[in-house]
Parts: sequence; structure tokens; C-alpha cells
Amino acid sequence: MIRILLAEDQAMMRGALSILLGLEPDLEVVAEVADGADIVPTALRQHPDVALLDIEMPHVSGLDAAETLARALPECRVVIVTTFGRPGYLQRAMASGVSGFLVKDQPAETLADSIRRVASGATVVDPELAGSALRSAVNPLTARERDVLAAAEDGSTVVDIAHRLFLSDRTVRNYLSAAIGKTGTRNKTEAALVARNNGWL
Repeated sequence: MIRILLAEDQAMMRGALSILLGLEPDLEVVAEVADGADIVPTALRQHPDVALLDIEMPHVSGLDAAETLARALPECRVVIVTTFGRPGYLQRAMASGVSGFLVKDQPAETLADSIRRVASGATVVDPELAGSALRSAVNPLTARERDVLAAAEDGSTVVDIAHRLFLSDRTVRNYLSAAIGKTGTRNKTEAALVARNNGWL
């Protein structure tokens, strides 16, 4: 029996996935979470074989949780299942050791088969997205530049971002300037939008 942790913030989608996977004789959903902050603690309690993670989760994204999970529970294989099939997300997921990356519009049978393949040690990636990722530019932003741009997405001022990230105003301006240059944009709002659309945040 393959034990699965299911992380999805939309209750209807989470319930549907749980029911569909539960119909498979060799798959068992042992835990469900709706908040990204609960992924790693729940995995450490339940020791699932496979963790199915959505990317857009409250408090902690599925990508961030996957990185932590790879260190905290390396025997748990991670599959990202997302609506957001962005090449940058795939590149980041693969770099953090994720074993699978699938988009949600695939049939349930494909998901079940992918879980089995991942549990047996294979890596499974949506083929169309894999092709896009190979053609896409590698994320040029540093981790700190990503943090600052993410904090700028809601229109926060330099001072607000500095307080939130415990940085000086000058340091924030330097990171923003670098990110604007790397994204070829005119301001922090445009830079954040380009980075988000490329899956770099």
C-alpha cells in the first residue's frame, strides 16, 4: 500500500482527489492538509511514501515545503500537482529534489499511475511542461532578490519591505535594483509581475 499525504487548500479539490485516489486498491490517503505550514509537521508524524503538494498554499508554498521536506524526510517522494504549469516552477521543483510535477487537468488515472511510478523511484514530469522548461530561461534571481520582489508584489514601499524582511532600506533598494535589471523591467511592480509569470517567485 502506498501511503499518501495530500496538500491542497481548496476543500472541494482536496476532497475529490482524496476520493479518487481512495478508489485505487494500492493507494491510501493517510493525511490531508489545507495549509502549507502543516505539510512538514504532518509528514513527520505520518511518514507517507508520497506527498502530493499544490504550489499555491496559505503561509508556505508547496515549493518551499518540498525543499524543507527533502531535508527533513528524504524517504518521502514529492509530487507537485498544480494549476500553474510554469517552467520556472518546474525548474525550482526539480532543483529541490521533487520526484514529480503534474498539472491538474490530467485524468485521475494518470495521477494514480504517476504516484505508483514515483513511489517505485521514477521521476514523472508533464511532457509539455518539460519541453517548455527546457526552452525557458533559468531563474536569474538570487534567493534574497526573490524574497524582496515577493514582498513588493502587494505594492509595499521600500520601508515596508525593509521592516518586514529585517533589512536596511538601502539593502532593499539594492536588491530591487538588481532584480529590475535582471528582469529588464522599469520598476519593482513590473519586475515582480515578470518574475511571477515566469514562475521565479
